[in-house]
Amino acid sequence: MSFVLTEDQEMLRDTAINFTRDELPVKHLRGLRDSGKNGVDPEGRQKLAELGFFGVLIPEEYDGVGMGMVALGQVMEAQGRTLASTPLLQTACIGASAILLGGSEAQKQEWLPKIASGEVTTALALDEGSHHNPAGVATEAERDGQGYTLNGAKKYVQDGHHADVFIVVARTFGEAGDKHGLTLFLVPRDANGVSVQTLNTVDSHGAAHLTLEDVHVPESHVLGAADKGMDILEPVLDRGRIALAAEMLGSSRAAFEMTHEYLQTRKQFGQLIGSFQALQHRAAKMFTDLELTTSCVSAALSAVDEQRNDIAELASLAKAMAGETVHLVSNDTVQLHGGIGMTDEHEAGFYMKRARVQEALLGSASFHRDRFAQINGY
Repeated sequence: MSFVLTEDQEMLRDTAINFTRDELPVKHLRGLRDSGKNGVDPEGRQKLAELGFFGVLIPEEYDGVGMGMVALGQVMEAQGRTLASTPLLQTACIGASAILLGGSEAQKQEWLPKIASGEVTTALALDEGSHHNPAGVATEAERDGQGYTLNGAKKYVQDGHHADVFIVVARTFGEAGDKHGLTLFLVPRDANGVSVQTLNTVDSHGAAHLTLEDVHVPESHVLGAADKGMDILEPVLDRGRIALAAEMLGSSRAAFEMTHEYLQTRKQFGQLIGSFQALQHRAAKMFTDLELTTSCVSAALSAVDEQRNDIAELASLAKAMAGETVHLVSNDTVQLHGGIGMTDEHEAGFYMKRARVQEALLGSASFHRDRFAQINGY
């Protein structure tokens, strides 16, 4: 299968690369960390909105640009290259997809233009334990006559520390572990009973724990059919996993390029260290894995736009491969830079820290290898 970008997709890619390089370099993330802003950048968010990045998946009828997942993947890869802390994954991909796939026409009219303009950001509140487990939801949602009352807690909600609206996955039937009985709710941050505990994260992007105590949600804020939330959640998660894999690919590429340049300039024992065969082997391994990951991510992005029936399989393949690649490359980036790679003043450590978070988000490599095997009947 060939993977060739259209002219519009190439223009979007180039715009995203230039923007993140000039406006959101790694030193920008360092500044957010040192200033205690926890990855929150309102000015950057506004610039992203002006460039139309929040509306890449949103059709033009809802004020978006409707360019699809392949296009969004180019933006996410550019973001990954500079470790930019933005709401794009949670809002432009996961939030927009949840409303597009599960929302009523009224919900689409209300929320999608706000997402496209950058007025509203979202965060998926799903996991309740230390590992990704979409069916392991115990948060309760009980009918109260005028809607639902939510009670429970969510752990490590990415972008939850500054999101305007949460997409909360709660149980309206059954017990934790059951795939049936889940329902998705749109819960505004300022709703009574919502408590947000901001977390300082190792990657300096920030996150939050979310507590829901007798939170009333009207019927109009239910996404899709009650008890059948997994029908929406799984394809939304797969879009998120593919977009995150594209971001991880960008991080891996940038770290590899930085390391390759160092191998061509650093001398030891009177020779360039890039001439040492052992280091050449490690660089070749990184390059090969990057090429394999590129193929996996490209196939997954295309599958969404083509509405193929193997999206879930390709999403897990891309996320697993991207996770293993970003782990390898971020490790070797630190190691091959030697002593300077261990210092905070160098950027290598930022790539390693972000990689550890990327690997775990929306399912680790082991989670997705197991899921891939199950999909294929093993």
